[in-house]
Amino acid sequence: MEESTAVSRRALFAGAGTAALAGTLTLAGGGAPAAAADAASVLGTTSKGRTRMRPAYHVSVPDNWKNDPQRPVYIDGEYHYYYLYNADYNEGGAGTAWRRATTRDHVSFRDRGIAIPKFSNGNGDCWSGCLVVDERNTAGYGAGAVIALVTQAPQGRQAQYLWYSTDRGRTFRPGGDAPVLPNPGVPDFRDPKVIWDADRGRWFMANAEGQRVGFYVSADLRSWRRVGEFVRTDLGLIECPDIFRMTAGDGTAHWILGISANGKGRGLPATYAYWTGAFDGASFVPDHGEPRWLDYGFDFYGAVTYPNHDASGAEDPTLRRAIGWANFWDYPHNTPTLATDGYNGDDMIVRDLRLTAGDGGYYLASAPTAALEQYAKKTHRLGDVTVAGVRDLELRSLAYDLSCELVWDPAAAPSNIGFEVCRAPGGGRHVAAGAFLNGPFTYVNRRPTINPTGGESQTPIDPSTGRLDVRILVDRTSVEFFVGDGRVVHSHRVFPLEGDNRIRLYANDGSATFRGLTIRELAV
Repeated sequence: MEESTAVSRRALFAGAGTAALAGTLTLAGGGAPAAAADAASVLGTTSKGRTRMRPAYHVSVPDNWKNDPQRPVYIDGEYHYYYLYNADYNEGGAGTAWRRATTRDHVSFRDRGIAIPKFSNGNGDCWSGCLVVDERNTAGYGAGAVIALVTQAPQGRQAQYLWYSTDRGRTFRPGGDAPVLPNPGVPDFRDPKVIWDADRGRWFMANAEGQRVGFYVSADLRSWRRVGEFVRTDLGLIECPDIFRMTAGDGTAHWILGISANGKGRGLPATYAYWTGAFDGASFVPDHGEPRWLDYGFDFYGAVTYPNHDASGAEDPTLRRAIGWANFWDYPHNTPTLATDGYNGDDMIVRDLRLTAGDGGYYLASAPTAALEQYAKKTHRLGDVTVAGVRDLELRSLAYDLSCELVWDPAAAPSNIGFEVCRAPGGGRHVAAGAFLNGPFTYVNRRPTINPTGGESQTPIDPSTGRLDVRILVDRTSVEFFVGDGRVVHSHRVFPLEGDNRIRLYANDGSATFRGLTIRELAV
């Protein structure tokens, strides 16, 4: 993905195995706030059951390595989710395959094995791309064939190749050895995202090309014609583009263009950036110059969105879902799960996205996907809890969903309100999530626990409102903090020890009420 001064994307794809773990984890104190096509195991659960650091309710690769999610497609009542997988990662092997999982509720995923083996042909391994169901038989492989447009890089020259499946996405074959979109002579030319442009009756592709997104059209998924581009020179190397139309809560329809971007040089996130705007089949004109961000944390990269389908199979234009890789290319091999469980690769929770009108235009509001509530093993309704100073809860858990409304008096506001989660018995290790009203900003601070790089993410807040809805998802290797209506989310990769299962509430220099405090212990 993002090029590094120390290591290229290709070297990162190769995998470094457990040797990369030594000496890389960060612990800082305090600080400001298989291969069978129809395997049927629950993804992330081994035959021996859950192990030491596997997430309890997030997707994790069965073994070795995963990175980029691929946009799920809806086939026969199920969502088919593919991702890049390296079965030789722990031995230092190179290359990625496409591995498949299926889900009906976006929480429980069943592993279905490898759909495209790596190094299947002379064009090298398969990188990111996308899938479409060719209902109209435009490509000639039959109505309903599943077509994958995939980046491969023979001799290091990135281009887009067509693969096809006639068994409903279980296995794929190459649609010839030549690229359907050849490289015009640029170093970065990858991650195609294809949609059916119903208004014009043709296929449309967005392709990542360094600091621009190239736009192409096709009648048959084989012959592509360039029609435009979208250029940004201030967000690093653009990857994994995304384009779709949604209906907002007020009934208006809008186009959204998304990219995986790196805005760290400007003090911005390095996650999924997006713009609402106008699309005419060849160009995209954004409503605003600066991007909005689907996540403000450190670990929501390579994200993809996909439509929701009703019982009849029709798309719901008011609801879309998103899934993102729980890692980043600054520290891809940095996880103790290599030593404890022999794997490296988790996703953040699938989100429900809705387009909402607000100050400054329309934005995507995120919530953990609705079916997550069905996986509550035990629910603790603690009611309204008023805190002045600190309060330690009796509950002990490594995997849960915490929600409440933070309420304070704006005329006598505390300086800082929030939670210490993943808290060690003695309190030294923890992750802090809350609202620093003297800032004023919301934050997640992972410095006080074991983590890849330390650091704290922050987003502005208006303390004069006196209230803030919050929701925190905690799992064995992640903390996700949803703020307000979900316009702001902070997703972080963390590595608490097995005994770091405490929760502390705090309100510094004043008091606050944690209204309707509810904690649901979760497991798939």
